[in-house]
Amino acid sequence: MKMIRIIPLLFIAVMASCSSVRVASDYDKTVDYSRFKTFAFHKQGVDKVEISDLDKKRILHAIEDQMASKGLTKSENPDLVVNIFTKARQEVNVNQFYSGWGYGWGWGWNPWGFNNSYVTTNTEGTLFIDLIDAKKKELVWQGEGSGYLTKNPEAKDARIKEFVTKILEQYPPANK
Repeated sequence: MKMIRIIPLLFIAVMASCSSVRVASDYDKTVDYSRFKTFAFHKQGVDKVEISDLDKKRILHAIEDQMASKGLTKSENPDLVVNIFTKARQEVNVNQFYSGWGYGWGWGWNPWGFNNSYVTTNTEGTLFIDLIDAKKKELVWQGEGSGYLTKNPEAKDARIKEFVTKILEQYPPANK
């Protein structure tokens, strides 16, 4: 009976740990975030980001959409300056499996079967979104999202929107 109860809990724990984007944020607790009404991008900072121009456009467009949904408008004279930067890490996995006839359970010696190996690679990316008080020129909020990236052009828009949406869900901070 105990095993039956544990399996659903284990499944839920495994699914939660496989969340598609992991996010965190940090912020200045002394700032009144309700005073920020406008934003602009830090062009020099965005230009330094080492990703494709198409991906930059996707990220900036997703940020614009999220900021607008929070009541902020894009302006030439902004209250907040938005900067982004990215990191990527390649993960290489070597997988083996055995096929054919054999005996025993699990990994081990299999004199009659075939040993098959294959290598897979995944890229995990991290997107940082910085919000800077334009008047004081101080960082007031930073959000970070990490997860696996896709190379599929059709899926990139949705994946980038997911990253940005999950990161900016944490803005403004709860105890503004």
